[in-house]
Amino acid sequence: MQLGFKKVSQPSGRNLTSLKKGESGILDHIELSDDDARRLMEMGFLPGHTVTRAGSAPGGDPRVFQVDGSEVALRQETAWHLILR
Repeated sequence: MQLGFKKVSQPSGRNLTSLKKGESGILDHIELSDDDARRLMEMGFLPGHTVTRAGSAPGGDPRVFQVDGSEVALRQETAWHLILR
């Protein structure tokens, strides 16, 4: 089974930080360490699933995303590594 994450230092492509409030995208892969990617996948950030930007804290960080029926807050530096199709 392919878990859908890659190990690289610089993320490539459009990522979660590019989503505007209410906008959705399909997660393609996660460009973080295996442990960090696995933790995010356990929260519902699975390749092929739809992720919707819900809002953010005052100042813009962290940002809230809806995924797999839940709302999850991610810091911008983490969301930057979740790559959309």
